[in-house]
Amino acid sequence: MKNQKVTNSIDWIMVLLYATLVIMGLTTIYSASLPDNEASLFDLGQVSGKQILFIVTSIPLIIVILTIDAKIYDKYAFVFYGFGLLLLLGLFPFGKTIKGQTNWYQFGGFSMQPSEFVKIATALVLSKYLSDVQINLKNFNHQAVAFGIICLPVALIMLQPDAGSALIFFSLTLALYREGLPGAYLALGGGAIALFILALLIKPVALIAISLVILLAAYFMTRRAHRNPVLYAVILVGISAYVFSVDYVFENVLEPHQKDRINVLFGKDVNMQKEGYNLNQAQIAIGSGGWTGKGYLEGTQTKGGFVPEQHTDYIFTTVGEEWGFAGSVTVIFLFVCLLLRIMYRAERQKSKMSRTYGYCVASILFMHFFVNITMLIRLFPTVGVPLPFFSYGGSSLWAFTLLLFIFIKMDANQVNEW
Repeated sequence: MKNQKVTNSIDWIMVLLYATLVIMGLTTIYSASLPDNEASLFDLGQVSGKQILFIVTSIPLIIVILTIDAKIYDKYAFVFYGFGLLLLLGLFPFGKTIKGQTNWYQFGGFSMQPSEFVKIATALVLSKYLSDVQINLKNFNHQAVAFGIICLPVALIMLQPDAGSALIFFSLTLALYREGLPGAYLALGGGAIALFILALLIKPVALIAISLVILLAAYFMTRRAHRNPVLYAVILVGISAYVFSVDYVFENVLEPHQKDRINVLFGKDVNMQKEGYNLNQAQIAIGSGGWTGKGYLEGTQTKGGFVPEQHTDYIFTTVGEEWGFAGSVTVIFLFVCLLLRIMYRAERQKSKMSRTYGYCVASILFMHFFVNITMLIRLFPTVGVPLPFFSYGGSSLWAFTLLLFIFIKMDANQVNEW
């Protein structure tokens, strides 16, 4: 079967889901950015026309990816990663600063956000590293290297500063978990997030008292032979120190706009006409759609321009207003189908690198999808994270296309070598 054509071994279900999401995204962008004179969808002077150009230029990228040998990603993974880090470093002397963030390169009328592409390089090199048969994520040294691969680009991105993009890289921890990372890391991360949130809502002394009660209950429910009072004492001291540090971090480390976004999330001391305006308008737009929506191009919140940047990070508000609950569920269903399909195909890989990369792709897409939608319904702080294949932008569309089709090529290559 080695001579089998690539087109015969491609997973066309993933391709169809990709194409469906891209087309739906384009029509939504057109609606979200439609001027009063109702310009043509193909007008290159409008946002929708530019998005069509980005879609058309994605086609040669797809052809190249599907044509070249998939082994190139194994062979040159560290080269791609090193080049990505250089691109991030190059932003500091050569990048363009927009809204306080230096995360774009500007070439005439063309802009490029390197962090979008560095996600791909990081996923590749992480998959390459974990594909070594000697690597065992139960080993602390191997864990340290894996987390180091993730944290190095994160550190450079945080210096821009771009917390939204940096957050996405930590989704790769889910792929590490699939490859054997102890679940204690996920539990520790989830616990730290929960304690941070609770420390903002509850007085530190009360939270520590609650933690003490829980630890005492856990201690006495544990078998006598396995009880270690010193361990529980250390855990309580650690929780106490962490809880008391939250207020300091919130007041002295976070930027003012980051504090505002957290306050907006919890409804604390915010002016809904200022720092809470975007989220408030987004919720009004989504809620006004009802069960079936107001109809395509009929969204009053969208047409009135009440939701800022609606064709980018807030694109889902247009879906909610014009397509309603039914349309929103349909879009979510398509994303879930794509994620499940990627994981299904990843599990069928004979190569550990291909399997790990498949889970990296699913993790990155899931984090973008989850954060983008939950921030609009007030379940997550507002961050600048695009909705994959939907939000306007060349860098994001090209990066998501490369990310997905590299896996599609890897998957097709596995079939050909069978």
